[in-house]
Amino acid sequence: MLVLVTGGTGYLGRELVRRGCVGASLSTGLDVRDADAVRHLLTQLQPAVVIHTANVQHGPEAWSTNVDGSRTVARATRRLRLIHLSTDIVFDGTKGRPYVEDDPLCPATEYGRSKAAAEAAVTESHPEALIVRTSLLYGGLEPSAHELAARDPTMTFYTDEIRCPVLVGELADRLLGLAEADLIGPLHLVGADAVSRHQFASLLARHQVRGGLRPPDRPSDCRLTSTKVEPLLGVRDVLG
Repeated sequence: MLVLVTGGTGYLGRELVRRGCVGASLSTGLDVRDADAVRHLLTQLQPAVVIHTANVQHGPEAWSTNVDGSRTVARATRRLRLIHLSTDIVFDGTKGRPYVEDDPLCPATEYGRSKAAAEAAVTESHPEALIVRTSLLYGGLEPSAHELAARDPTMTFYTDEIRCPVLVGELADRLLGLAEADLIGPLHLVGADAVSRHQFASLLARHQVRGGLRPPDRPSDCRLTSTKVEPLLGVRDVLG
């Protein structure tokens, strides 16, 4: 079974490629916003499953890549199994308890808003798609952005932004396990432990890092829980 991964040079994409998936990305000539290019690649490779990880977090290309690109991929893969990757910050963190899959989206950041719009675009274009929301990734062969930041003594990490980090390898394995599963719609796949950004950075650095309060435009408590699957391995299981 051939699995095609968009964003194949990204942090999660590289883990999936290491597990035998075929990766495609802008650096290898695929712009997910280009419908002709996406259709051509699908015709050429004939994958059974597409895992859509391609995204941009900041800058002028973020909205079009995240929203228009996701819509393009969803339309092109209507007859295929599609797993679309989303994020915990489609929520603003004000609920006061963990979010479940059916909670209404309420993003607080521009990136969160683009990912919420991408979910809507995918749902409209490919109603049978599986939308996987996850959290901060770490633990790959190369250090993640979070691991690099934790090593920077000039960085300050938020003590009141709560997330559920997950080992990228655990997430990659679970995504491949879901490739043929009978699940559609949103699904939460996050670590079993909720920690603040400050706690997470301290665990990664293996010493206390500088902490502070988040700005008002950042989400607060974005814990996710799943009504459909068990949680993945959390940071305390690995680093605690």
